[in-house]
Amino acid sequence: MQLAVKSESFEHDLAPDRRDASQMAERALGRVISCDGSRATIASAVSGASRLGPDSWTIGRMISINLGHARLVGLVYRIQAVKSDWQEHGDNAIHVDVELLGEVVEQDGRPHFQSGISTYPPIGTIAHRIRSGDLALVHDLGQRDGIAIGALSQDSAIPASVCIADMLARHFAILGTTGVGKSSAVALLLRRAISVKPKLRVLILDPHNEYSHAFPDKSVTIEADSLDLPFWMFRLDEFADVVFRGRPPMDEEADILREVVAAARGRYRVVANHDIARDLGASLLKRPLDASAPRPTGDPVAGSADAPTPYRMKDALAVIDELVGLHEIRYSRSALRSLRVRLESLYGDPRYHFMFARANMIETMAPVVGQIFRLPQHGRPISVFQLAGLPSEVVNAVASVLSRIAFDLAMSSQGGYEILVLCEEAHRYVPSDPALGFAPTRQAIARIAKEGRKYGCYLGVVTQRPGELDSTILSQCSTIFAMRLANERDQQIIRSAIADASASTLAFLSSIGNREAIAFGEGVATTMRMRFAQLQPHELPAMAGGHVGAQGRSEPLLEEMIRRMRGTG
Repeated sequence: MQLAVKSESFEHDLAPDRRDASQMAERALGRVISCDGSRATIASAVSGASRLGPDSWTIGRMISINLGHARLVGLVYRIQAVKSDWQEHGDNAIHVDVELLGEVVEQDGRPHFQSGISTYPPIGTIAHRIRSGDLALVHDLGQRDGIAIGALSQDSAIPASVCIADMLARHFAILGTTGVGKSSAVALLLRRAISVKPKLRVLILDPHNEYSHAFPDKSVTIEADSLDLPFWMFRLDEFADVVFRGRPPMDEEADILREVVAAARGRYRVVANHDIARDLGASLLKRPLDASAPRPTGDPVAGSADAPTPYRMKDALAVIDELVGLHEIRYSRSALRSLRVRLESLYGDPRYHFMFARANMIETMAPVVGQIFRLPQHGRPISVFQLAGLPSEVVNAVASVLSRIAFDLAMSSQGGYEILVLCEEAHRYVPSDPALGFAPTRQAIARIAKEGRKYGCYLGVVTQRPGELDSTILSQCSTIFAMRLANERDQQIIRSAIADASASTLAFLSSIGNREAIAFGEGVATTMRMRFAQLQPHELPAMAGGHVGAQGRSEPLLEEMIRRMRGTG
């Protein structure tokens, strides 16, 4: 809403104040007629025939109240006419409600903005359009290093700056409905982040295969065809999620899998006659497990079910065969045979080649961790991990493995490596309902959110459904970029999760434009309504490296699409 103010009514009462020579001389808008401590009401007059201009009353704009020794800054959040009828050829009285944000005071001969109000405006104090210099002070980061990510919505000449170090250290979130520009905002923030922190490693969990197009010169793309994530790197609960296709294993199934994996790990480096016979296919001998088999020295966890050490799938299958052949039945044979069928099915499924095809060609985690987390960088600090090409039932387990390793890597480096894990569609991994989602993934991401900043492991959360996101995760994100959100539940989640966000500021969430956001938290000086900078076309995210339906893109052959659907090409 905009209303053109009739400023002549106040021209004789306006106290002289200093201003730039280029600034308009007349800035008076109205007078304060009430104040309750955090809000004030301003009476003004609007000419019915006046045209809208730069001095118009506008929802969402900041105004200034001059007290002489200080200038209070307020945000307009409601405008209403005093009378219900409108005088087209006369003056119309209006009331303008503003929220008091802080004040500009002189310190050491220089103006400085501070939050909070030390002196409240007396009744009759004149309110006027805020000076450009004061508006810049409100959003000035002071002694902190800032970088521009766009411009203020109220004045495009004033940059919207964010402190990247603070934004990363205490995690951040980008929230907004579909189509408002979240992905473009993510691409912009990541480019700014790696420019400020060249040694930062970024891992993007990309469920739509869109970010590889946004960083052609700064990223490597990890897709199913080029991925090596050996099955032995999965913890038992993660591997069980893959084996049982997302359903929780029954107690007996979990016990069998735990014993089988632990025994297979213990046999990996053991060279003995009975192992050789077993490897040659002599499982029909049905001999019991040899609990006295020697273990490798110097590795106390080699036989643990959760130790990230290699083991062979044929050893695991052999262990199952031996359990089936025991005279003293410890587990039901139907459960053992069912597990064997599941493991064989996974092992032969082409969609799971990234887990099994080259698993035993890799002796340690080093090459896998180096590829995914860019160690060394080689000038490309961003890893775009494309999840869309993986079987849907394995995505949660893979996200759990990656998040867990990211935290462990940062912690073991003792702060030597800084790693940012960016979760697109974060509500998939950490939903608000504890009964939904995959518990290990939730725990791995929550661990980053709660403890990661101590070790240099940071979290970025992106979602269009904050109402379905775990509020604990959102509350750990100390810098929020809230883009347009039409759903009342989503807006309420933000109000309850962010203590310093004013209700009047968040009232604009349902109507702000594309690329606009309300930013608040540790990374910015104060709550600001801003518009993200426009990226070049080659820097924009795009589905699979190009826009859907883009001109010049040829249709793939039917056989090619079938191969992709089957995971064989």
